[in-house]
Amino acid sequence: MGLGDKREGSVVGGKLATAALWVAGLALVGFVASVPLDVKQQFVLSAAVFVAALLLRRSSSRLVVLALMGLSLAMSTRYIWWRLTRTMDVGTPLDLVLGSGLLVAELYAFLVLVLGYFQVAWPLNRRPVPLPQDQSQWPTVDVFIPTYNEPLAVVRTTVLAASVLDWPEDKLNVYVLDDGRRDELREFCEQAGVHYLTRTNNSHAKAGNINAALKKTSGEFVAIFDCDHMPSRSFLQVAMGWLVRDPKLAVVQTPHYFFSPDPFERNLGTFGKVPNEGHLFYGLLQDGNDAWNATFFCGSCAVIRRGPLEEVGGVAVETVTEDAHTAIRLHQRGYGSAYLPIPQAAGLATESLSAHVGQRIRWARGMAQIFRVDNPLFARGLSFAQRICYTNAMLHFFYGLPRIIFLTAPLAFLLFGAHVIHASALMILAYALPHIVQSGLTNLRVQGHYRSLLWNEVYETTLAWYILLPTTMAVINPKLGKFNVTAKGGLVQRSYFDTQIAKPYLFLLVLNLTGMAAGILRLVFGGSEGEVQTLWLNLGWTAYNMMILGATIATCSEQRQIRRAHRVPLRMPALLHLPDGTSVPCHTIDFSTGGMALRPDAPHPLAPGTEVQVELGHRGRSCSLPAVVRQDRDEHGLSIEFRELDLEQERWLVASTFARADLWLSQWGRHDRDTFLGSLGGVLRASMRGFVALGRHVASSSREGFRGPRAGEKA
Repeated sequence: MGLGDKREGSVVGGKLATAALWVAGLALVGFVASVPLDVKQQFVLSAAVFVAALLLRRSSSRLVVLALMGLSLAMSTRYIWWRLTRTMDVGTPLDLVLGSGLLVAELYAFLVLVLGYFQVAWPLNRRPVPLPQDQSQWPTVDVFIPTYNEPLAVVRTTVLAASVLDWPEDKLNVYVLDDGRRDELREFCEQAGVHYLTRTNNSHAKAGNINAALKKTSGEFVAIFDCDHMPSRSFLQVAMGWLVRDPKLAVVQTPHYFFSPDPFERNLGTFGKVPNEGHLFYGLLQDGNDAWNATFFCGSCAVIRRGPLEEVGGVAVETVTEDAHTAIRLHQRGYGSAYLPIPQAAGLATESLSAHVGQRIRWARGMAQIFRVDNPLFARGLSFAQRICYTNAMLHFFYGLPRIIFLTAPLAFLLFGAHVIHASALMILAYALPHIVQSGLTNLRVQGHYRSLLWNEVYETTLAWYILLPTTMAVINPKLGKFNVTAKGGLVQRSYFDTQIAKPYLFLLVLNLTGMAAGILRLVFGGSEGEVQTLWLNLGWTAYNMMILGATIATCSEQRQIRRAHRVPLRMPALLHLPDGTSVPCHTIDFSTGGMALRPDAPHPLAPGTEVQVELGHRGRSCSLPAVVRQDRDEHGLSIEFRELDLEQERWLVASTFARADLWLSQWGRHDRDTFLGSLGGVLRASMRGFVALGRHVASSSREGFRGPRAGEKA
């Protein structure tokens, strides 16, 4: 039995074990959930389960992870069963309406929790397989780089990286698909030795652009990169092995890694410290999907077999998330997909929060469109596991309304005296606390390297209001909305508070402050013992919501981003050639398309303005690039700026830096495992910064209003 056969056997065994444990676990969960207990007994059960979970989570065994999921589901199912059977007294019409809304939000969260556990029950952690030693057996590959209106400076680095891919020259063709029909881009492609394709219309945006290119090309496989995603030289050699080995495999997807901070990371100061929004998907969820043959095509950093793609009519054009929709259709035809959790390309994140929100709105709308027009629950040809994985991915984007309900639910009692849960505060704690704590403890164990528990609350809260209407409207009428290109490579010239984005959360903050004040007043003026307990419970819930809203408001405080070329950490040897003929051995600290930071191996002060040549070596070759010293910061190294490079020098710079096979892998997943206290401390600090930023903005606006218009300005 070969290594691959053993691996497949292990995967099948893992799936069978997972399925058996799920069946047994669900039966046990159903029994545990329905046993009635009083408050004391419920607290004792919860404590016993909590202690068991603490002991179990020390083990690295995957079976222990499944056991933790089982304990979490037992407590969560018990809570939901209790909510459905013991807490839904009719009361007043207001109680019924608000209480039903909260219950629906809780049922949604419970369903996503269950499906999420299934999705990541046994991540595959697939590794590359080697290609045939005889390169004549390697297939032909067309590389597609679709673009519309992105700056040429962004596109050219990706094109140059694609031009140095390690693949036989006679079996590789690079195509720039320009829906902007720009002469300057055409000229650059001619100089760079790559193909330039365009069309007479922009029908169906990116999907239509790719489909038009399919008709003009003939490679056996198509590799697709967004125009800001620079592939490593090794991309095809890493990704193609599985496709050559398995003729039924249609797609191999790799992670989307971003070397620039997204607006959350820049505005909150968490870049490189806290996993970003996408790290959970590419670090864990896609790996979990792979075990169920449900890896999604994500539109970039992927290779697709041409035959199956043409068989399903090309890239799907009916929705604005054409990538996931295409993957569903390939799976419906019985083709497989694979995920390699090895970053082999890197791109630029969105620069502003408004652009980021716009991108997520498009994703949310597209997933809701698929849910409406090609629902994976009922689509023919999908396996049960594929239906679960796709459904969970789509349900995720419906969190807008539940998130807003959770942010306002305690106000029902604080402001109106409405009881959304008909039970004593002590009983609510006895059932709700184990549900929350056990799911949090399990997710810390399962997702700790890929997601921060409380930071995720901030991410979703920031987007909740903005995805609510698009997802709702897409379900009602999936033809509404259009594809919008996400701007990349822009600048944020000055720091400012984005009032427009913050408006809904400022409103929610005012509501929560009002509820907090009303609750404190009722405490001061007294009430029955049961009412006091309920007040404290709702005040605690409101305080938590205000903390999350404060951190959300902090994300709206845009920080300056004036560097066009983002620096990337990299340590590699370099040689600095000075005008007097001296050569200074150095090593790089970081680099960008515009310059480098270097540290001489021995002290060697250089005056700003000194003309130098930087010699970089890579894979047994070297090349010298003209540069000028901009700063000499002694022990911190010196900063150089490249002079104008010719095309081959620029290609060499890209080949020896951005296209290095090891570069993005060394940056991937460096975050420490999340802890509750660490996450809480970080969000608290961000929340305080948010309130401070809001205070400064209000004070500044007040001063401007008081000052009135200057001479010559219109009032």
